[in-house]
Amino acid sequence: MKILIVGYFTESTKTNIKGYFPNDWNVVIVPPGEEMMSHIEDCQVIIPEHIKVNHDLLSKAKNLKLVQTGAGYDNVDIDACTQLGIWVANAAGVNAQAVSEHVMALMLSYYKNIPYLNSFMKNRIDEKQLNYSGSELAGKTVGIIGFGAIGKKVAEFCKTFDMNVLVNTRHAIVHTDSFVKMVDFDHLISTSDIVTVHVSLNPQTAQMIDKGVFKKMKNTALFINTARGRIVNESDLITALKEGEISGACLDVFESEPLPLDSELRNLNNVILTPHTAGMPDGVKLHKKRYDFFVKNIKHIKNGEEPDSKLNQVL
Repeated sequence: MKILIVGYFTESTKTNIKGYFPNDWNVVIVPPGEEMMSHIEDCQVIIPEHIKVNHDLLSKAKNLKLVQTGAGYDNVDIDACTQLGIWVANAAGVNAQAVSEHVMALMLSYYKNIPYLNSFMKNRIDEKQLNYSGSELAGKTVGIIGFGAIGKKVAEFCKTFDMNVLVNTRHAIVHTDSFVKMVDFDHLISTSDIVTVHVSLNPQTAQMIDKGVFKKMKNTALFINTARGRIVNESDLITALKEGEISGACLDVFESEPLPLDSELRNLNNVILTPHTAGMPDGVKLHKKRYDFFVKNIKHIKNGEEPDSKLNQVL
């Protein structure tokens, strides 16, 4: 089996990733570009990051049997894959624990002012000059947009911190825990102290968080996004942060990734940034559970079986 992994990885990360796969598999890890194209034609599986898996690319992948993604799959043309008899699968739910923990870490870092306090101590400033504000999570209302595996786990964590939990989801939920209150979108964004996004990126959710949404939020609200950057109009978010329409933001994903070095987000004191690592708890670009899932799914394909968490049906 030839596995093509496309993305930006350090040499040490490449070595670690290859260690997750059977020794007799040919695992090639390359960045987007010409080198990637030289491996497209004879790979059986592609794990794509930072590229579009569209009809043009697929037409060159003569031996491709599976497109395997992480949780998100907005970069894959599923219809084109289906037409060409190529399976598409994601790793739904595999990173739910990691991302949910990251969300709580961001909340705590923001309200406990950890970045400021750490900088204060590291810079050896006289403690008489200490000047900051903070807050407890208990009693705060968190609004969770999307209620899949990650949204549900975040809700459970928030309950532990004695927070009030509001949820908005496009999909009907027959039963949920009593501590969760299902509300409409406008009610959630206008009453929540914290708004955290956990929906997939698709035509219905692209740019769904824009200036109109920020204007309806409390000016004391914290906005968190660990889902996909293009769910949010980043320009509108920056304006809302600069003009005090919301209090702050914690972001792990961005409209353009990696986040441009000249992005205004890097200069805002009311923003905490992480480099799309919420789902990678084991180090740079690493998550053991994810690669265990990938290996298991590729073995299904190798044995002529359907993949787990399939996103299409191949005849």
